Amino acid sequence: MPNTPLPERPRRIRVQRDGPLLIEGPVEVVGEDGELTVSDRFTVAVCTCRRSREFPWCDTSHRCRRKPPAEKGDDAP
Repeated sequence: MPNTPLPERPRRIRVQRDGPLLIEGPVEVVGEDGELTVSDRFTVAVCTCRRSREFPWCDTSHRCRRKPPAEKGDDAP
């Protein structure tokens, strides 16, 4: 019987509503321009909203940024 390597198991990708794709690493991401970005981390967060400054990696820019509620009288003319 020939010594054949075991097939690599499929990568697990977790989809989150309004969040990044969480992918079991290591991964290679090829951008639209053909640029290759590599991460050897055990799990990576890939941005899907394109707001990240570290694109294609998520930097949590997708989170809603809300102003604190205005105090009474702040908006009075």
